[in-house]
Amino acid sequence: MNRRLIVGITGAAGAIYGVRILEELTRFPEIETHLVVSRAGLLNAATELDLRRADLEALADVVHSDRDIGANIASGSYRTDGMIIAPCSMKSLAAVATGLTDNLIARAADVVLKERRRLVLMVRETPLNLIHLRNMVTVTEMGGVIFPPVPSFYAQLESIDAMVDQSVGRILDLFDLESDLVRRWQGINDPVDDS
Repeated sequence: MNRRLIVGITGAAGAIYGVRILEELTRFPEIETHLVVSRAGLLNAATELDLRRADLEALADVVHSDRDIGANIASGSYRTDGMIIAPCSMKSLAAVATGLTDNLIARAADVVLKERRRLVLMVRETPLNLIHLRNMVTVTEMGGVIFPPVPSFYAQLESIDAMVDQSVGRILDLFDLESDLVRRWQGINDPVDDS
């Protein structure tokens, strides 16, 4: 049986993260990707990347409507390795934190959590207010991973694309998928140590 990963793209800025995750997952033939994009996610992909629905859907093996609560990924009996929501809006974070499963992204995330599978939320907002922080704590306490796309300055990345790739590679690490995208820390000699 193929491994299955669900990718959700919501209305937060940063649709490039979800797109790059899907692109990179095509390098893993053993991974079957299931894509769910919210209406706001589609708007952002069009605005930020000039991508249409068909462009996004072409990147996945299986595509689900965010309104299809009867989809296979809405049930715990349908086995997956987990789910990545990239980017994850504060609305979607709140839905996951409170168990409000009124669309397939939130329902699939709820299923992943209840089945004790890996859920990674690439939250995108700044600054954060108290309810954002509390929702992040709640999801973490339930076993989810909060993964804001923070630049890895130590890697001396030369472009925005390299920064995006570094974050995407680190997310794939969480699913034991080795990617060439990550510039791994090799340690450093202390330049102020004169001894």
